[in-house]
Parts: sequence; structure tokens; C-alpha cells
Amino acid sequence: MSVKQTDPIQTNETLEKDKNAAYVDVRTVQEFQAGHVPGAANIPVMIPDPATGRMTPNPNFVSAVEAAFPKDKKLILGCQAGGRSQYAADMLVNAGYTDVSNMRGGFGGAKDPMGRIVAPGWLQSNLPVEM
Repeated sequence: MSVKQTDPIQTNETLEKDKNAAYVDVRTVQEFQAGHVPGAANIPVMIPDPATGRMTPNPNFVSAVEAAFPKDKKLILGCQAGGRSQYAADMLVNAGYTDVSNMRGGFGGAKDPMGRIVAPGWLQSNLPVEM
């Protein structure tokens, strides 16, 4: 099964209409605290390695999601631009989740190498933000 793709506008509509849907923000705690999709759960897929300070995959990501949500729950994953959430969504599908979507553009929008927005994020879509 592949991961479905959605955008911020579709995500907002889904969250408003479908009370069984959940938004999982896979960014770091610091990114999440700076602003996020209202009602989002924060389960980071990447965490800083204390030894190197570099970002490394969170070994507890799947188990944390499993503790919070059943495998048939409609989950929409988002990050800052869409890359980490795609990685996280692939992991959840491989773990047996059946209704997983990746929000293209993430919270802050996907940018090309010149810094231009190529996929608008939650912020560029003027959607509500929770702190």
C-alpha cells in the first residue's frame, strides 16, 4: 500500500469534517512549539543525537505512534516541508497502518534551491496556527 498525498487545504478540510482523522506533526519539539496545526499530536521522527548534535531517526517513532493511535486510524503526517513526513508515513505503512497521508509542503512550505516556494505549506495557505 502506498502513502496518499494531500495538501494543506485538503488536510484542513479533512480535519474539520472527519473527527476520526488525526494530524501527526513529525517535526522536533522546538519546531512544533513555534507553531503547529491546531489539535496536532507531536511525535518527532528525527531527534538530535546527543553525541554529535546531528539529526538521527527516532528509534521509538513507530512505537510512540502505536501507543497513541490504532492501525486503522486516519493519520495525516506533516513536517516543515514534506520530506520527513513522507519518510515517517512510509514507516507507518510498513508497520501496518492502513490510512496514512503525507501533507505536501508541510507547515512551512517546500522550497527549491533558490528558496522559492514550490509546494505551499500550512502557513502559506493562511490556515489557523496553534502555539
